[in-house]
Amino acid sequence: MKQISEFIKSVRLFLVNKLVLKLPFPHLRNWILKLYLIKGKQSNIMSGVTVLNKSFKRGKITIGDNCIINSGCILDGRGGFLKIGNNVDIAKGVWIFTIGHDPHSDMHDTISKDVIIHDHVWLASRAIILPGVVIGKGSVVAAGSVVTKDVPPSSIVAGNPARVIGKRKSALRYRNNFFPYLDMI
Repeated sequence: MKQISEFIKSVRLFLVNKLVLKLPFPHLRNWILKLYLIKGKQSNIMSGVTVLNKSFKRGKITIGDNCIINSGCILDGRGGFLKIGNNVDIAKGVWIFTIGHDPHSDMHDTISKDVIIHDHVWLASRAIILPGVVIGKGSVVAAGSVVTKDVPPSSIVAGNPARVIGKRKSALRYRNNFFPYLDMI
């Protein structure tokens, strides 16, 4: 019985990622995604995003209001919870993981930890966020950075591993709102 359940979950995940998340119509795609994850008002998940979550629990991945998640991103809800705040801009190719392997385990065990991304965060292209990370309000993660530790509020981080290289000087008054009539990968 467990194998049948796992097979059904895998087929569902396959269909969501290969069909629903490839639709070029943002309003239809985002409406269908509300059945799969919790998504706030005026948030847009662009085509070509990959969602990793075999659970039938919508709350494993939550996205706040006015967020933009661009193509090529991976949103992982397999391990811990992934919580994305309001007005978060996630650029193309960002990977966010809530599960990884324990390098010290003799059995290659996994480690599951929550990832929390607070309001007004900007994750630039190709950034990688690892399990257990909290990114503080108003922070910026530079392109290609690998975030292994918490990021303080209003910080600019860069590198592998990411480290603070500056402070963001913004009143954070903006609201993201990007819904093209059609979007392509």
